[in-house]
Amino acid sequence: MILPNLLTAADEPAAVETLHALECTDGLPVVVPTPERVDRMVLATGLDPDLVVGEMGPQGGAATVHRIAVNAVMAGCLADHAPVVLAAIRAMCEPEFDLAEMQGTTHCTAPFVIVNGPAREACGGISSGFGALGPGHRANASIGRAIRLAMTNIGGARPGRSDMALLGHPGKFAYCLAEAEEASPFPPFHTSLGYPPEASVVTVVGAEAPHSVIHSPDGDDPRAADRLLDTFAAVIANQGSNNMHLGGGGAVTVVLNPDHAAVLASAGHDRASIRAALAERAAHPRRAMRALHPKMIPAGDGDELIHAVRDPANVLVIVSGAGGLYSMVMPSWCAGPHSNVAVHAEFEPNPFCEVP
Repeated sequence: MILPNLLTAADEPAAVETLHALECTDGLPVVVPTPERVDRMVLATGLDPDLVVGEMGPQGGAATVHRIAVNAVMAGCLADHAPVVLAAIRAMCEPEFDLAEMQGTTHCTAPFVIVNGPAREACGGISSGFGALGPGHRANASIGRAIRLAMTNIGGARPGRSDMALLGHPGKFAYCLAEAEEASPFPPFHTSLGYPPEASVVTVVGAEAPHSVIHSPDGDDPRAADRLLDTFAAVIANQGSNNMHLGGGGAVTVVLNPDHAAVLASAGHDRASIRAALAERAAHPRRAMRALHPKMIPAGDGDELIHAVRDPANVLVIVSGAGGLYSMVMPSWCAGPHSNVAVHAEFEPNPFCEVP
């Protein structure tokens, strides 16, 4: 659908109804993107409004700064949120993310956004504590929603026509959190990608909804860390997941709560050893997988282990949320030309001096 550059309406309620009728929303009410609001959001990026940061599939729309700003306004973003939205979309437009294929798949995958560095506070206080993926956090919700609206309005993905997810999941509305760097016993996640600790970095990976992982730490149990790793591995190796059925080429995100992270750190683990242990343990014998789905699992040695993740580097390990019994695992789609790998981008959280 090609829309005119500027829509008109009698008042704001009528404008919202027009946007709904044109399928420009996510089904929820939006903030009307008036020229004044959009100009303020563009100013917050510090960039030319006509600058193209990438092409968004499936319709190949040019993601200009101005178009991204329109969707950020509609999502309820503050000016402070604009640099994160822009950086996430820039990363998603990299060929490795396979955005067009991801938008068109029948799988439920959605972009999961992880924010590291000073931007966590500078960009509106992106939550990394209690309920970080739930309601009540304006930055998390608005940033995630802006990305989804851009996928709809710039990328052209609409349910049943170009977004072919059979069911989807709530993360397709908004899916964003920050790493709890101060509560983590490990260096910040973005340093494992080669960035310095002081950099602001956004990482995006196509992910399913979170799968809860329950574990009660026992400080007197010498095998506490091994039991915790085995528990995570069992969830990663969910026998109904794409990760187990499609050859283990995709990413898996593991969100450790601070207490679970402390158990592993106390046993001498670092992020690299956690990744390696989980990649090794998250597996099932070929015969077990063929018993479930012989059409998708090729014949071979029945005792051979099929791994949910072939490359430990594709196990993303971050620390977020509050301490307690529950952590999360996000399986992935594992398809597309690049097998659903994570992408990332560094950005400046304060590109402007003052927004009037």
